[in-house]
Amino acid sequence: MRVLVLVACVLQCLAGAAWADVQYFSVRIAEPYIELHTGPGRGFPVFHVVDRGELVEVIKRRTDWFMLRTAKGKEGWAKRSAMELTLTPDGDETKFADADFGDFSRRRWEGGVMAGDFEGANIITAYTGYMLTANLSVEAQFSQAFGNFSDALGASINLLAQPFPEWRASPYFLLGTGVLYTDPNVTLVNEADRTEQITNVGVGLRVYLTRRFIFRAEYQNHVILQKVDDNQEINEWKAGFAVFF
Repeated sequence: MRVLVLVACVLQCLAGAAWADVQYFSVRIAEPYIELHTGPGRGFPVFHVVDRGELVEVIKRRTDWFMLRTAKGKEGWAKRSAMELTLTPDGDETKFADADFGDFSRRRWEGGVMAGDFEGANIITAYTGYMLTANLSVEAQFSQAFGNFSDALGASINLLAQPFPEWRASPYFLLGTGVLYTDPNVTLVNEADRTEQITNVGVGLRVYLTRRFIFRAEYQNHVILQKVDDNQEINEWKAGFAVFF
């Protein structure tokens, strides 16, 4: 028992020493103040203000937001535009590199626009996604299709699995469900408007381009769950560009 207690004490001391060795980059506030947000985004509220002349530690970065720690131990997030007005402890201007592939690998939000073919009709899709883990994300897509005989509006929620997030060109797999509203051209087709549930499976490819920009190409197979027994399948191909945060 005494041996176990001794080992635990030694490990605790080593952990404490390792923690003490962590050195963070420090900057000095040069403007009248910097606002600290509770999270890395404009939507998070301001909870603390750091005054001019104070020295703060830069704990980590998430795209264009930086987590800071004040001398009193308060931690919050400041935007890059404010950080670029700070000074190093030596009095030099602080320089920050643009977003790179490492930021892409650690992204949380992604949004973009894609266009392509929806079983012969032209389609435009806007989407936004949130990374749950490095390999898994949830995404909402909103689409408008323009056909010769009818137009369609679609909305879906999809789960995306990305097995190789460390690759610059990273494939992914998609599974989801949604609704499709079809508006026939009454002058050409004698059909009524209808809203039906759909299921989605697909594959795609994300390609990191530069800074915050991504190229994305995707194939989806949709099954329209019609009220009659014969469900309809629709193939969709599309590609476009996105940004991440």
